[in-house]
Amino acid sequence: MGRYSIKELEKLSGIKAHTIRIWEKRHRLVEPQRTATNIRFYSDDDLKKIINVSLLNNNGVKISKIADMTEDELSESIVQLSDTQNPTNLYIDQLIIAMIDMEEEQFEKLVSHLIMKFGFEKTILEIVYPFLEKIGVLWQTGNITPAQEHFITNLIRQKIIVAIDSLPFAKHDAKRAVLFLPENELHDIGLLFYHYVVKKMGFKTYYLGQHLPYQDLFQVCQVHKPEVVITSLIISTKREKTSNYLKTLVKDFPQIKVLASGGLLTKISIEAPNFHVFSNVATLRANL
Repeated sequence: MGRYSIKELEKLSGIKAHTIRIWEKRHRLVEPQRTATNIRFYSDDDLKKIINVSLLNNNGVKISKIADMTEDELSESIVQLSDTQNPTNLYIDQLIIAMIDMEEEQFEKLVSHLIMKFGFEKTILEIVYPFLEKIGVLWQTGNITPAQEHFITNLIRQKIIVAIDSLPFAKHDAKRAVLFLPENELHDIGLLFYHYVVKKMGFKTYYLGQHLPYQDLFQVCQVHKPEVVITSLIISTKREKTSNYLKTLVKDFPQIKVLASGGLLTKISIEAPNFHVFSNVATLRANL
């Protein structure tokens, strides 16, 4: 069960702490508990309610009217809102609620609906990625368990894998791309999505996954001779170590285009004609 400070509630709901306090006093929308030292904190149910209240309020429903709603009426209003409008935050917050409750059916129905409505790529880029950023806030504040985080990220991984499997095989003479994460890199959702994008463009792909020893990468590239290698660096390591790793990669494979993403790369400068940094799907496509 989560325990949220009012500042954490503000980050996750988008409602200012001052406004939440007003809603508490005037409308009794939530009733925080208090620690032994008299510090207020909020539960998972409080978070879900504030998220739903903020969605309705941001879409023109007066707070006084929301305060008079029963829980069932509040839920029904959210359903009606999702049927008539397309606010991105609505879907992101519904995914957060599904994660907190570990409701696989709720998550599956929502994501399937979004894919049908917006298409796979738009759903991932505009809804799932921002949702994962919010998960980062929950993780940093200790308000989701490893089980909840693994539960939801594995469901997302499954969706991307199904989308990849639905794509046709590449032509015999197609360009080849190897996708991998270096050792100690375990967050592969972004790389999986890049795999989908590259395969959809017609490349023959070799997806080697996470935590790959360099020697294994070297052997695959020696045998299959890809035109492109794609990787992502998320885990913060020493800048010098990461820089040396990438320099070795571009030196060992001078005829292969090396494409890398990750915030860590903004601090690293590598001068090599076959090395390119990409920040999103558009720049990935532009460099292929």
